[in-house]
Amino acid sequence: MAGIYIHIPFCKKKCIYCDFYSIAAKADVVDNYIDALCKEIAMRKAELCGETVKTVYVGGGTPSLLGHGRLLRIADALHREFDMCGVEEFTIEVNPDDVSDEEVAAFRSMGINRVSMGVQSFIDEELKFLNRRHTADGAIEAYNTILRNGIDNVSIDLIYGIPGQTLQSWRQSVDTAMQLRPRHISCYNLSYEDGTRLSRMLENGSIAVIDDDVCVKMYEIVSDRLADCGYEHYEISNYALPGFRSRHNSNYWNKTPYIGFGASAHSYLSGRRSYNPGNIKLYVAAINDGVTVSEIEEESIAEQYDEEVMLRLRTKDGIDAGRLRSTYGEEYYAYFLNAVRGFVDSGLVERHGDVYRLSRKGVMLSDMVIRELMYDYE
Repeated sequence: MAGIYIHIPFCKKKCIYCDFYSIAAKADVVDNYIDALCKEIAMRKAELCGETVKTVYVGGGTPSLLGHGRLLRIADALHREFDMCGVEEFTIEVNPDDVSDEEVAAFRSMGINRVSMGVQSFIDEELKFLNRRHTADGAIEAYNTILRNGIDNVSIDLIYGIPGQTLQSWRQSVDTAMQLRPRHISCYNLSYEDGTRLSRMLENGSIAVIDDDVCVKMYEIVSDRLADCGYEHYEISNYALPGFRSRHNSNYWNKTPYIGFGASAHSYLSGRRSYNPGNIKLYVAAINDGVTVSEIEEESIAEQYDEEVMLRLRTKDGIDAGRLRSTYGEEYYAYFLNAVRGFVDSGLVERHGDVYRLSRKGVMLSDMVIRELMYDYE
């Protein structure tokens, strides 16, 4: 079983918080990139070693701005090079402004059966602050357009901790989402990444960070509301109705093999990680010269252990200490048990036999807990 990730590094405009690799979408640059992307798919198909493809995820950037003609070229390349008959989940990320009856119908014709829509907020003032190009009403209309055209597996993203956001406005966004009742919701605490416009605004004093206690309350509001509405909180930032966990993203957390195509895309194959350069010019030039550009990341045993702790503790399924012991040996097993004991005592981690999970209280302190459980942390 394996997944495929396709990276589309183009946006009409940059959200102030985003640090993902993306550039402005100029027609000639986009077309040259799609040409290279299709070539890379053909060049690297053997790396999956015959694994059955179960999930495909087209992310970005903003894949929906390509239009269905360019997207169809990518889908055709995938169908030429891989057996897509076993694909269970085929996701595309969209911006609400790009959604139309024609586009969604085209998605279905390509085999896309899941849409992840970046809403972020249902408050227009907050959307304007984030430099989003849609309105709250536009997001609702886009959601209904997707459903109307036969794709009912829709995920929406929301953000809390936005400067100027209040508990009342956050409740309004969550309540609006519950009126729509999507199959899946991702809720992220706004982060200030180096190099983003948001971080520069913080540095020059034009905005202030929302107090941690308020962010905790916002997390509690969404967790309680979604639980009451039947959603499973299956990963720190992700909630799903029964049977609608994101299968592709679960591959990442479960260390299922996947291959990434496109500039800055990452792969995990045969227990090894690799990545493509985050530079479109370098990527396109190399592919056109017939050279694969993925670089292997060599991980030590300690790094592999750290990664497993980080990935597994993010999920509802938690860390199986017995698996740590059988995979990494007695030294790492003993280290984990010693390091986790204090978090169990303080109530940040819950123990269920050999399985350790973040408690509700621990989720908001997850970065600290995970850091302290890592073997290689200094």
